[in-house]
Amino acid sequence: MPKKTIHQLDVDGRRVFIRVDFNVPIRDGIIADDTRIRAALPTLTYALEHGATVVLGSHLGRPKGTVNQAFTLRPVATRLAELLGRGVVLATDAVGDAVAAAVSAAGPGGVVLLENLRFHPGEEANDPAFAEALAAPADCYVNDAFGSAHRAHASTTGIVHHLPDAAAGLLMAAELRHLGALLESPPRPFVAILGGAKVSGKLEVIDNLLGQVDTLLVGGAMAYTFFKARGLPVGRSLVEAALVDATRTIERDAGGRGVRLELPSDHVVTDRLEVGAAHETLAVEDPSIGDRLGVDIGPATIARYAAVIADARTIVWNGPMGVFEIDAFAPGTVAIAKAVAASAAISIVGGGDSVAAIGRAGVGDRITHISTGGGASLEFLGGRRLPGVEALPDVVEGRC
Repeated sequence: MPKKTIHQLDVDGRRVFIRVDFNVPIRDGIIADDTRIRAALPTLTYALEHGATVVLGSHLGRPKGTVNQAFTLRPVATRLAELLGRGVVLATDAVGDAVAAAVSAAGPGGVVLLENLRFHPGEEANDPAFAEALAAPADCYVNDAFGSAHRAHASTTGIVHHLPDAAAGLLMAAELRHLGALLESPPRPFVAILGGAKVSGKLEVIDNLLGQVDTLLVGGAMAYTFFKARGLPVGRSLVEAALVDATRTIERDAGGRGVRLELPSDHVVTDRLEVGAAHETLAVEDPSIGDRLGVDIGPATIARYAAVIADARTIVWNGPMGVFEIDAFAPGTVAIAKAVAASAAISIVGGGDSVAAIGRAGVGDRITHISTGGGASLEFLGGRRLPGVEALPDVVEGRC
């Protein structure tokens, strides 16, 4: 069912708790990538234009239920104020008298950012008392944190019991619309590109996508578990030994469903993951990999994958093709990013590394939808129901 959105929620002059995903990379107090903050701006702007008092809740990192100033949201508050062009008050806590006072002082058009929700163990435990305390200063609730929608936490599910006048934010609605279309009636050929380190995190999504896609392109370290299953030399490349049989099942199922499953035919190998490390390109059958490890797809694979992408009409991409953080091992990932952007297909890119690759290639404006939810998007495409989405009210027969 479609979810009620903030456009169908009365926010005029009300105190609105908006769950956002401001879990951004911060180095030495500086935000390295503010994509997730920018993605929330349409929802925040809508609420503010309607005279709402905006109360924002987010987590940052993994402080494990204790106060740790290494994970303070202060840099986020500073950056958000710059983007909104108005003051943002960082509350000293996520619940309690200090929050109530900050919200009361902010008034209509004011913005209060709560301190890191995960400073409290009750957040990840979905503790009812903590959820009630979070809800206390607000009149209604909006969830715009798709990246956290796969977690049943106090701020994503528990709080709705106390603020049932709830809705999805504009970012959340866009994520559900774009990703949902992939599961319903995608234009064909439908191509999925999966990379990254491990098969284990993508088994369920692969199984679900095999019933949806026409072609599955595999890259990144996860390809080496498939290679191991085929008896190919893998050197010191990452292999999930426990999943070798699972990859055989995947290949067998793909064949049975008429899905074209493509693996790299050549790869870049090196003896160490360091800038300046010696490397060369080998065919994947070449035993001279020795005790080296694979770090990128090779030029023949790039050309083959790019040709498939060029003919696609729907593309979903999650996971890099190699260790793209090191320039020498980035060409495969960047080439795929450019190929996806050049395609006429509907394109959806998710996962932090894939999104970073799109930014690095400078083609973000040519992607149909960049998903802010890595794990959430994979679980959604894998057919799972997301607790943060399920908790929100449906729109029934066009009405809220």
